[in-house]
Amino acid sequence: MIRALLLAGMAPLALATPALAQTMDHSMHNMPGMTMPAKPAAKPKAKAAAKSATKRKAPVRRTAPRRAQPAKTQAADPHAGHDMSGMQRMDMSGQQPTQNPHAGHDMSAMPGMAASTDAGQDPHAGHDMSTMPGMAMPGDQPAAKVGTDLPPGNKPAPAPAGDHLADRFWGADAMASSRENDLRREHGGMTVYQILFNLAEYQARKGGDGYRWDGEAWIGGDINRFTLKSEGEGTFGKPLEQAEVQALYSRALDPYWNLQAGVRYDFKPNPSRTFATVGIEGLAPGWFEVEGALFLSDKGDVLGRAEGYYDQRITNWFVLQPRVEANFSAQDVPETGTGSGLTDLEAGLRLRYEGRREFAPYIGVSWERQFGDTARFTRARGDKTGGFSFVAGVRTWF
Repeated sequence: MIRALLLAGMAPLALATPALAQTMDHSMHNMPGMTMPAKPAAKPKAKAAAKSATKRKAPVRRTAPRRAQPAKTQAADPHAGHDMSGMQRMDMSGQQPTQNPHAGHDMSAMPGMAASTDAGQDPHAGHDMSTMPGMAMPGDQPAAKVGTDLPPGNKPAPAPAGDHLADRFWGADAMASSRENDLRREHGGMTVYQILFNLAEYQARKGGDGYRWDGEAWIGGDINRFTLKSEGEGTFGKPLEQAEVQALYSRALDPYWNLQAGVRYDFKPNPSRTFATVGIEGLAPGWFEVEGALFLSDKGDVLGRAEGYYDQRITNWFVLQPRVEANFSAQDVPETGTGSGLTDLEAGLRLRYEGRREFAPYIGVSWERQFGDTARFTRARGDKTGGFSFVAGVRTWF
């Protein structure tokens, strides 16, 4: 009796199992774009079987009805039966998933991917590479040449614009005056000046230590300048041996050369002389500073001079300067002890330290020699005609 009651109580649980199995359809039909096949219809015999089970004493075991098996073509693909037509760029119409895992996927909208009739022949078939640099497709027209790609020609440059934007705000008359005066002056028309002593040194030599200077000062613009030059030398404890000063008008011939003309006055040697001067100075190719001049005295004496030097930078701080100066005379001038021809020659080598360019100390060696009748006049006075000397001085400018 107890066994019969237990069996009767378990019968409803056994009958509820197939209904529960049918509600869990595993179909994911609530997911967007996913549609599952329709559920198989429930069998109407379930309730009748439940009633007959309560009347029977022998236990009867019921199993849940089996779900309908999908077609064999769907079993080969885990996504078979899923409706993915609503997903972006997915097209499953009319394609069998067993043929290609990606069959029906529409990738024509992806960047750089273009549909082609036979993509198996070329892995880049359908890719548009016409815009890549250096890639030209057959049939494309070559780009028009511009800029430096054009052949050279003699076409004149376009005319500059005749109007100025500032005229709209400040007036044409006011701006014309500003451009004529201030702008031109500040772009090369201003007045500048410099005072430079290329040599200002002490000389240690046989027969007595001495001194020497060679400098210039100028004021003006880029084209026209007024220039003063002076040089001289002497021996400590003795009268000044040589001293001169030049006052010159300097006119620029080009960016590198200046034409100079003026007067020269010699204080020493006695008697003093006054000369008319014309010369040229500038920067020769190779960055050589070069100067040449002719002098005509009030007594008819004709003299000449040529000099040059070069600044060879050794490091950022040290500069080596070789320097040469030669003087000439067209005739003998016994009053000043000057002979015709090459009168004297000086060559020096100086190493300076430019910790500050405006004040650069230097040391070096200098050699000088007199020639011809000039040397003869010097020996007649009992003086030496030349030799070596060690020098130390400063090159300064401001």
